[in-house]
Amino acid sequence: MFNIAQLDEIFENDKLSVSVDPLYCHISMTQLLQVFKFFNRRMATDVRGVVLSGTNLAKEIRESLAKDVANWKTKLPDYSPGLAIVQVGGREDSNVYIRMKIKAASEIGINATHVKLPNTTTEMELMSKLDKLNNDPETHGIIVQMPLDSVNKINSHLITDMVSPEKDVDGLNTINEGRVAIGDMTGFVPCTPNGCIELIKKSGVAISGANAVVLGRSKIVGTPVAELLKWNNATVTICHSRTKNLSSVVSQADILVVGIGQPEMVKGSWIKPGAVVIDCGINAIPDSTKKSGQRLVGDVEYAEAAKSASYITPVPGGVGPMTVAMLMKNTVISAERSAERLLSNKWNIRPLPLKFVDPIPSDILISRSQEPKPITTLANEIGIAPNELIPYGSTKAKISLNILKRLNKQKNGKFVVVAGITPTPLGEGKSTTSLGLVQALTAHKNKNSIVTLRQPSMGPTFGVKGGAAGGGYSQVIPMEEFNLHLTGDIHAISTAHNLLSAQIDTRYFHESTQTDEALYDRLVPTINGTRKFSNIQLRRLNKLGINKTDPNSLTTDERTKFSRLNINPDKITWPRVVDLNDRYLREITIGQSPSEKGKTRKAKYCITVGSEIMAVLALATDIDDMKNRLGNIVVGFSMNNEPLTADDFGMTGAMAVILKDAIQPNLMQSIEGTPVLVHAGPFANIAHGCSSIIADKIGLKLVGKDGIVVTEAGFGSDIGMEKFFNIKCRKSGHVPNAIVLVTTIRALKMHGGGPAVVPGSPLKKEYTQENLDLVEKGLPNLLKHIENGNLYGVPVIVAINSHSSDTAAELNLVKDSAMKNGAFNAVICNHWARGGEGAIELADAVIEAVDKPSNFKLLYDLDLSIEEKINIIATKMYGAGEIILHDIVKEKIKNYSQFGYDKLPLCMAKTSNSLTGDPLVKNSPRNFKLEITDIFVSVGSGFVVPMVGEIMMMPGLSTRPAIYDMDWNSETDEIEGLF
Repeated sequence: MFNIAQLDEIFENDKLSVSVDPLYCHISMTQLLQVFKFFNRRMATDVRGVVLSGTNLAKEIRESLAKDVANWKTKLPDYSPGLAIVQVGGREDSNVYIRMKIKAASEIGINATHVKLPNTTTEMELMSKLDKLNNDPETHGIIVQMPLDSVNKINSHLITDMVSPEKDVDGLNTINEGRVAIGDMTGFVPCTPNGCIELIKKSGVAISGANAVVLGRSKIVGTPVAELLKWNNATVTICHSRTKNLSSVVSQADILVVGIGQPEMVKGSWIKPGAVVIDCGINAIPDSTKKSGQRLVGDVEYAEAAKSASYITPVPGGVGPMTVAMLMKNTVISAERSAERLLSNKWNIRPLPLKFVDPIPSDILISRSQEPKPITTLANEIGIAPNELIPYGSTKAKISLNILKRLNKQKNGKFVVVAGITPTPLGEGKSTTSLGLVQALTAHKNKNSIVTLRQPSMGPTFGVKGGAAGGGYSQVIPMEEFNLHLTGDIHAISTAHNLLSAQIDTRYFHESTQTDEALYDRLVPTINGTRKFSNIQLRRLNKLGINKTDPNSLTTDERTKFSRLNINPDKITWPRVVDLNDRYLREITIGQSPSEKGKTRKAKYCITVGSEIMAVLALATDIDDMKNRLGNIVVGFSMNNEPLTADDFGMTGAMAVILKDAIQPNLMQSIEGTPVLVHAGPFANIAHGCSSIIADKIGLKLVGKDGIVVTEAGFGSDIGMEKFFNIKCRKSGHVPNAIVLVTTIRALKMHGGGPAVVPGSPLKKEYTQENLDLVEKGLPNLLKHIENGNLYGVPVIVAINSHSSDTAAELNLVKDSAMKNGAFNAVICNHWARGGEGAIELADAVIEAVDKPSNFKLLYDLDLSIEEKINIIATKMYGAGEIILHDIVKEKIKNYSQFGYDKLPLCMAKTSNSLTGDPLVKNSPRNFKLEITDIFVSVGSGFVVPMVGEIMMMPGLSTRPAIYDMDWNSETDEIEGLF
């Protein structure tokens, strides 16, 4: 124990300013802490020659890391830190180090991969390899083994900077080095310097307040270790080859770190008594007593230095093992950060503030008033890895399906569908409401939320309906990118569809003009002396029951059976498509050129969004499912009335190749900078009218278990929502948690007997002035749609999309009626004018609804007959009383049942302008007759389509379409005329 006099002497010698009362020894808490620190340092440095074993400390660290990895595996069973060790060439000394690192990684539970590259590797090849590793989500740490043993010149500094700072577990990227220099330890600290600090801490000698001398200023050791000592509050002196009086400077060091590369340069006489010595050097010197003829020594004369030093690291067994241990620690830290992001899944969205203008300008002007954030920034905010994003410029990108592999264990978020009442020709704002809701959820309620939308066809864009990006302050931006080509998905669908059309007619032509033998020889030619079937031809042989793989072994009958599809030209059901409104393509005659030898037939065009391939893309759950659906598309029938598929025509693989990029959803953003997934755009009246299952899958994984995905179903609940549930949810397995039912005062007035609403014409006064009578008379239509939603056991939230001419009395009338007639909630919204701010109450209602258990149920069972399914949909969803099947429908149903098509769900093709089959009948009639005039099957899509009256598959242009307003301003580079 020290007495008072000794304390005074100690404090004076150590220049500590502590006043001590001889009688009471009264010391403040701050002063007492100084005393304890001093005692610790004094006691630690009283010893001499204590070995600081890096081997022992490294073992402790590895054992601790192994426990950490094991603990993470209990939270994430597939969790495994990944380390890539990249080596160029095959230097044996490098191989020794690599084996050491792999062994340490294995003990901890790190999956270490040795990436061996030949010594002919070029700089660009190495950079390309590093780029792939940077973007590999299974790789958490990357190190490049130095030196680079290549016959080609490679800039090692460029290579270390090529490693992503987030995976630079060596800590050599300039960004990580810079962070250390300014005291920011959030990156990765270089391994050897970090190991040095850990060894000093292990000694128990306080770094804070100590005089530290670093001998050497290399990028790898000297400079970073000096920075670390400085940020641990040591007073640091850096020495190098130009330092004068080196031994004198070294002799002042309480802590000495040596990394000079000169064997035993630092003599024992230089060492201050009680100093801590960390020797980073490793040098081979001659030693005849050793079998190898040499031994390893450090940069410090160990035997003499140990007599003065309190603690000293040996060579080997000192800093070396710690370098490897720190490398492993950095790798585990990187993997833990990745795992934490996966578990927490809380986005760091930076919303874009809105700039409101009064009066509210056009949609295109509002869109252009907002500068979108770079799409790469948005992707990073919502957890999309760089290798999972394929940018198309700066405002749109595709998302790789590989993201689903990475997020496979992620729990799905909640699922909300937005539908509407029976609309006016102007639409009631489902897209606008979907966007306003998600803007409110994400930008204002801090909720992970994504909206999935269909890609709009350019037919309506250039016609009278206009675009489909939402509107006002609730829209997708840039509006031009969304409404025009986007990333080319619709064009890819058109190409795949029309290639199949070309193959059908070409095959018919060749079968009609060639003998069996000539046809077979051309289908299975001999090339370079080899004759073999393609994979798709082998599938056809298997379908025909021909179990042969050698083309020359088929009998004459088998060759004929294989070669001839016996196409019935009058029963080819596959049209051609184009993404435009063109009335003159509704019925055409093809094959009129003399080269077609009189093989003419009547055909037709449909708009591309009515293509079965569009529906296939929207309903595919993955690539293989899409290929199976493409192959199953029935394009016509043979002379024997057998269905002919795309696979029979050899088209499955070719179409899949064309759709390779189209199957990837598109990422865009709302005007408030929240994420939007845009994918597929099937017709809502002839197809199921919903965006893709794949987009929903990705969205539900990205938002996480507490997030919300909002998607839109085309037209009213009787059409889009019914198909969304009974076709899309049945296939995807996604369980909806809430329905948002959009209504407007305008639509209710129309259903209440108001005058016709005509696109392009001003609204009549009944729609711009208060008229409670018309609103009340139109309410039955809204109540029927609420009833429809409740049939599925899903809570219905009515979103009253208000317009400037709506009065409080009209809005409250609708709200009160909805609440009294089965709605979970009813909310008056103003998102068109105020963006997410105008949908906050709607967002609150949705959050409340999705937190309740889902009681979702489908409307019908697939084992029911086609007639029974039609009856259930017509009576329960439309309110029909009697179903009338035309004779052609009865005949086709009988035929379909032979092929098992009766077990498919139904996709009713009906007008969207009425609950009945007559677009002129408004409101909510009951017990009416519904006529099914025709029926066809979309086997690839996986549904049967009963037709309720004539449904237009190819729209036409009006007298005054939007094309008159369209232009490209060469001075501003802006598109004009979009709305």
